[in-house]
Amino acid sequence: MPGANVLPLFHLLGDPPDDKAFDFIHVEPLVSRSSAHNWRIPAHRHRDLFQIFLIEHGGGEITYEASILPIEAPAALLIPPTTAHGFRWRAEVTDGWVVSFTEDVAEALGSSAAMARLKSLAETPVIPLSDEAASRRIAALCVELHEEHFLAREGYRLAMRGLLALIAINVARLAASRARTGTVTLAPADATVEALRKLVEDHFRKERHLEFYAERLSMTADRLNDHVKRATGVTAGHLIRQRVLTEAKRQLVFTSQPIHEIAYDLAFSDPSHFARFFRKQTGTTPHEFREGRS
Repeated sequence: MPGANVLPLFHLLGDPPDDKAFDFIHVEPLVSRSSAHNWRIPAHRHRDLFQIFLIEHGGGEITYEASILPIEAPAALLIPPTTAHGFRWRAEVTDGWVVSFTEDVAEALGSSAAMARLKSLAETPVIPLSDEAASRRIAALCVELHEEHFLAREGYRLAMRGLLALIAINVARLAASRARTGTVTLAPADATVEALRKLVEDHFRKERHLEFYAERLSMTADRLNDHVKRATGVTAGHLIRQRVLTEAKRQLVFTSQPIHEIAYDLAFSDPSHFARFFRKQTGTTPHEFREGRS
């Protein structure tokens, strides 16, 4: 399938995917890999890692799926698994931390509520940290996490789990504070919605009909649609269409694949059908969208 691997897929940047990754926590200074890549990190994905970036000084921009967003320190960045992302940092003046972990770590610690908040916020991945004391607290926790990881003293794995939970909770608190201002709405993850998202991720290239997903969730299509709309404010069909649209945007932005090949790769009957779908969702054609980001 030509477009199945539009972007490089890593465990950590530069490392091959690890299908057996479990109970994994990693922390490193942002400068470690960024300086080695001339402060330009090309767009890529991580199969199973959630990442929290703390930007203490400097800034730059993040490519997040097909969007480019500015970053100014101090800020936190949230990158969920499988999300396309890349960076252009201001060389030599940008520093901070990158914390990567498999989600089972947070869930085992009972901090799934914090994870749900972080996930819901990640659609707007850049969190300005206007609270200087809170920013310093998160930085201090990152330093401790790095020390535990580096020294590997007795009990360090347990200590790292605890420090990770504190980092996640502190970022979630800042997110919640931001939400109270009306900037972001945070809601607990809904089990049915999460199960639907996972099914869509596995099957969206070939399956667009709601009945397919409803059957696998042991629900009627109407009941699934109603449930998703109550939980998210949009229909289940909208979630399916948005996943197809995300993949289309990825291929238009990150590859030079001809538009007609993208259409067939995404199982559209012909390129004109793909163009109508894309225009309806975005208000522009695939060609115009690609040209506007070239």
